[in-house]
Amino acid sequence: MDSSMNSWMDKELQQDLQSRREANLYRSRKTLETAQGPEVVIDGKPYLAFCNNDYLGLANHPEVVARLKKATADYGVGGGASHLVVGHSRAHHQLEEELAEFTGRDRVLLFSNGYMANLGVISALLNKQDAVFQDRLNHASLLDAGLLSGARFQRYLHNDVDNLTTRLERSDARRKLIVTDGVFSMDGDVAPLPELAELAKQQNAWLMVDDAHGFGCLGKMGGGVAEYFDLSQDDLPVLVGTLGKAFGTAGAFVAGSEALIETLIQFSRTYIYTTSMPPAVAAATRTSLKLLREETWRRDHLQVLVQYFRQGCEQLGLQLMESASPIQPVMVGSASSALAMSNALAEQGILVTAIRPPTVPEGTSRLRITFSAAHSREHVDQLLSALERTVSPLQEEVA
Repeated sequence: MDSSMNSWMDKELQQDLQSRREANLYRSRKTLETAQGPEVVIDGKPYLAFCNNDYLGLANHPEVVARLKKATADYGVGGGASHLVVGHSRAHHQLEEELAEFTGRDRVLLFSNGYMANLGVISALLNKQDAVFQDRLNHASLLDAGLLSGARFQRYLHNDVDNLTTRLERSDARRKLIVTDGVFSMDGDVAPLPELAELAKQQNAWLMVDDAHGFGCLGKMGGGVAEYFDLSQDDLPVLVGTLGKAFGTAGAFVAGSEALIETLIQFSRTYIYTTSMPPAVAAATRTSLKLLREETWRRDHLQVLVQYFRQGCEQLGLQLMESASPIQPVMVGSASSALAMSNALAEQGILVTAIRPPTVPEGTSRLRITFSAAHSREHVDQLLSALERTVSPLQEEVA
């Protein structure tokens, strides 16, 4: 390629990057040098971390690690092929069967990650004759999937069943698919699923829930929003979950009826044309699933930490969003203020991510604080003390 063409392209790209820097929206990667956990080393510096999604503390659990090592010896490292060629191992199949039993669904299908699961499901179920209705605060993968499906795309007001009802009643689409997060990843609140399930039945629509942040955390046995609200397969026909959060491993799955899973096997491009996840990861996830179900103390401990933190924030006068999940966002407002607070906490050895547009709407930048069953009450005390030292100067400035 002509060097002048490279120079012209780079100049335009640098202008875009500079605009992002000036808006306090520039993102930089951090290099993790330890196993995932509450205490980590990032770029050579130790931190107490409150920003991962390892909600149950299983990402570095010794039993999960041991299972991964043994399964690697049995299966090797890579999946080697797509599931429909020769990449569907016994470990994959056993995990699918156990997840189906866990979710109370007929069958489960594994995907390489949650983004591909959401793209694969929506594009396999819908085309230009259909319509998809999505919560305005849905995860980017769901929104992208709806747009790429070719279906008529509408976003309803966050958790607003009345607004969704109006939109459904106006639609004459062949198929109507309602799509929502179970637990919203940046807000931590839960979708009104009983009402959505009832509305779907009334409107002859289908309901799809991405419960990436609910599995493992909600429900007595960690079954997520479906268990929490006691929703059957008929109530909630398309259930998506990820394995890289509370399960502590990697990948994703879709749970549903025999007909749904067979449809995805035949028509989901992100399933058909992708190498399977490493079989050893599937085997390790089976151990995670066992721990997730049996060690209920992890969810109990999480709730204790969340309530303790919320009480502490109330005493500090911090504005928390309504959330009973391990996701506890502290509302800040401007991107510059959120970034400044995140940097101030980092200087005290506390790692908390500043969430800014376009991930969240303009004017709603926040500190996204997440808790793990591996955190202790002493860890939360350190976080609250650091927040107090960070917030007090800002409050004095405003006064």
